[in-house]
Amino acid sequence: MNVQRHIALVGKAMSSNESAAYQIMRSLDVDYVLIIFGGVIDYSGDDINKFLWMLRIAEGEHPKDIRESDYFTPQGEFRVDKAGSPTLLNCLMYKMSYYRFGEMQLDFRTPPGFDRTRNAEIGNKDIKFKHLEEAFTSEHWLVRIYKVKNLDNREPLDHKLRSVVPKQKYTSKK
Repeated sequence: MNVQRHIALVGKAMSSNESAAYQIMRSLDVDYVLIIFGGVIDYSGDDINKFLWMLRIAEGEHPKDIRESDYFTPQGEFRVDKAGSPTLLNCLMYKMSYYRFGEMQLDFRTPPGFDRTRNAEIGNKDIKFKHLEEAFTSEHWLVRIYKVKNLDNREPLDHKLRSVVPKQKYTSKK
């Protein structure tokens, strides 16, 4: 695999939903994913601000799967708030950047989940992962590392209440 295709595949993973991204990460034998997030300390060189380049590279190699326009509002805006594109608000990059961020209130003047870099309250505060788990987040959230979970070796069972069958009385006929 050449470098351009590899970068495009990483961009495709970051711009896909978690399930699709998980398949890509497994194919690349990824154990951990590191992102840079500047929403707490107003650092504009973070991965969300570089995300459009990831999208463009991914779209160049995978035009049937990734379309840059899907990540913009109908008005052509790139927004991380409630008005943002549902595709953006559910892609892996967004979810890894903003996981647990909706619970964080940075000061009394702004609501929980207020991104200082983009000057907006995030649109998806209820982020949960199925295939990733947070491994490390630095004090000011600039560095975030996620562990890619291993595949389950069997399907999880639904937890059901056990039904108790009354014992039958047996008598011996001797």
